Amino acid sequence: MERGYPAYTTSPGWLGYSDEKLTRLAQEAVAAGFRQIKLKVGADLADDVRRFKAARAAVGPELRIAIDANQRWSVPEAVEWVRALAEFDPYWIEEPTSPDDVLGHAAIRAAVRPVKVATGEHVQNRVVFKQLLQAQAIDVLQLDAARVGGVNENLAILLLAAKFGVPVCPHAGGVGLCELVQHLSMFDYVALSGTTADRVVEFVDHLHEHFTDPVRIHDGHYAAPTAPGFSAEMLTDSIATYSYPDGTFWRADRGEH
Repeated sequence: MERGYPAYTTSPGWLGYSDEKLTRLAQEAVAAGFRQIKLKVGADLADDVRRFKAARAAVGPELRIAIDANQRWSVPEAVEWVRALAEFDPYWIEEPTSPDDVLGHAAIRAAVRPVKVATGEHVQNRVVFKQLLQAQAIDVLQLDAARVGGVNENLAILLLAAKFGVPVCPHAGGVGLCELVQHLSMFDYVALSGTTADRVVEFVDHLHEHFTDPVRIHDGHYAAPTAPGFSAEMLTDSIATYSYPDGTFWRADRGEH
């Protein structure tokens, strides 16, 4: 309640941003209190080297910069690419290869240390997470509140992570996910881990205005929600406007009145 739960932001790091925009958004993230940002990587190595160099210059040597490949690589490509970026001190490499390749993640992890390996946004149940943990394939577990079927399954995954001593840093790069996963992380802190060390919740600053109880970020931390529920309720006007295919937005897009 006093401090909130640590967050990191992906907002500076989308592919396609100019180096100038990346630099500006990274500096704004530091000014807003974030102690970690994330860059998307994997399209072109020379571009990634240049972008990472710009990001590191913008935030300094101490702030954590994670990288996210969104499953673009084979196992050998992942190892080669991460090693090429190692001079810029990436904190973790996220989704370096197929999320179903448990042993591939284990091989990558062994080859790129001390860079951490993170995955989980496309893992749909506790069984695959169990295998990732048993194989010592990940350093960071990134559950997705909507990919996994229900609160109880998510709690089982949090219990597994606690048993194996692996921090949970949820994926929240989608509409409403920030609102959802803040509850799971705060439950993890209150009931299981008792610490926020090396734990952060992703924050992406878009579309929160469509929710009745949107997330609140203060000094790089999620403020604890105080309304009952899962913070998933959307505004009536937003639902009426954007429900497909009969929402007013879509009707207007088709030229209907």
